[in-house]
Amino acid sequence: MISRLRGRRTAAHQKSNPLAGLTVPTGAGLLTCRVLDPVNEPVRQAEFTVTDGNGRKIVSGETDPFGTIVAMVPNGEYRLAVSADSFSSYRGSVSIAEDGQHAGLGDITLQIAPSLPLPAPGEWEIEPAHSRIGFIARHIGLARVHGRFDNFAGAIRIGETIEQSAMHVIIGAASIDTNVQMRDDHLRSADFLDVANYPTLEFYSDRFAHRGGNNWAISGALTLHGVTRTVTLEAQYLGMGNGMEGETRVAVRASTELHREDYTVNWQSMLARGIAVVGSSIKIDLDIQIVPKG
Repeated sequence: MISRLRGRRTAAHQKSNPLAGLTVPTGAGLLTCRVLDPVNEPVRQAEFTVTDGNGRKIVSGETDPFGTIVAMVPNGEYRLAVSADSFSSYRGSVSIAEDGQHAGLGDITLQIAPSLPLPAPGEWEIEPAHSRIGFIARHIGLARVHGRFDNFAGAIRIGETIEQSAMHVIIGAASIDTNVQMRDDHLRSADFLDVANYPTLEFYSDRFAHRGGNNWAISGALTLHGVTRTVTLEAQYLGMGNGMEGETRVAVRASTELHREDYTVNWQSMLARGIAVVGSSIKIDLDIQIVPKG
């Protein structure tokens, strides 16, 4: 009877403690916490880093859908840093002193970060020397190919509110550059971008939606390969500063994902084992600085 009772208690404890089944090696312990917003909702995909006393990174990652961090680290003294878009960063200390110790920090609440000052209404333009339009594509289903477009220009009209703004960007298709001449020539050919018939890519938007904090969604029409589709840029406003000549500069980082089939870029050359040479999805990353026009 006593053994059955102990068994039930052990099973109940394991059910209430999801970490009970983890095997922690000798000389290590567990660091756990939950990351919440000011209304006690979990913060998903918050980035965390655990460093030792010398500032060396021990482990890093993202919170799970429930805002949870679980990290197994050697015994020692550590610093935990947590950051997430639209929130102020958190930094704290934690110690693992004994083998198998569970250092639970409980709930960490991230505060909403103050919004950065917004640029003044008026006409602005992209400053190409300090901007970049890049992309990442899969090659033969394995490696990632990094590339960029070197020739582009853009005009931005900042409205009385950011939601009333608009932008128009033109990219020279022939300026594609992946650092491999043979591949770039093929990408410019009729198999892909067909730059002879479609010399530019164009993006126009007049739909700016605030996502909270310094994050915005910019939805508009992207014309590529003669086809126009709606695309949404997930943009992070990085703030304003002054250049070397005293000019005002505004920085924005943005990203989106394209599917080449949406733009009738359907080249399906295959390798011997049937692996597509270029993947279907292409991630676009933009680092943009704009300056007042004129």
